[in-house]
Amino acid sequence: MKKAYFNWSSGKDSSLALYKILQQKEYDVQKLITNVNQDYQRVSMHGLHEDLLDAQAESIGIPLEKIYFPAEVTMDLYNQRMKEKTAELKDAGLVNGIFGDIFLEDLRAYRDSKLQEVGITGVYPLWKQDTKELLREFLALGFKTITVCVNAKLLGEEFVGRVIDEDFINELPEAVDVCGENGEFHTFCYDGPIFKKPVEFEIGEKVLKSYTLHKSDDDNCYQDSKKTKKTKKTEESTTKNYDRSFWYCDLLLKK
Repeated sequence: MKKAYFNWSSGKDSSLALYKILQQKEYDVQKLITNVNQDYQRVSMHGLHEDLLDAQAESIGIPLEKIYFPAEVTMDLYNQRMKEKTAELKDAGLVNGIFGDIFLEDLRAYRDSKLQEVGITGVYPLWKQDTKELLREFLALGFKTITVCVNAKLLGEEFVGRVIDEDFINELPEAVDVCGENGEFHTFCYDGPIFKKPVEFEIGEKVLKSYTLHKSDDDNCYQDSKKTKKTKKTEESTTKNYDRSFWYCDLLLKK
């Protein structure tokens, strides 16, 4: 079996991708790797408490390693720390990095280019599969997941802190991908065939958080750029729209 590490987000796509990899028995997944906000001790983007992440890994039974980033991380710092960690993983013989990405070509190209710098191959078990079929397969396998973060530009407060089921799927706006592949929402997976036991939690408060933009556009996440050409006769402005407000649902590990 090929030695590998798994880029674990704590959500549903990671869970299904890990399930498929373990079923195929082609890769020996020796570590889960997760990015964590060091200022708040929460999973990056998902806003999930670190103790819930730890409980997930314990139930899965694969060692977890965390990469810590400050809340105000820049792309330069992100790339630097990721390169250091992937080089360390490569030196340990883990030459395959597994991801739960589905169809974002630019994201995969970015990941693969960075992995190639240290000699690691990206593996994508869900790649180019229909997201509706993937989510229904996920539910049919017995996985359970709850939304912990939704993009407030696209979804209202009622969609966060909600267990994903057929009703959730049917109520999503047409423009929202059913797996949230474009960043529309993020989830916490707490039960399913990869877990020895469910991760028990309590639902806390819902909060709306907005983020300050970096001075450099290159360091801002969730860009939707609409660029216009500049000519000698006319100078048209470049418009950038940023998704910077998100609803979060605070989950608390049940003791």
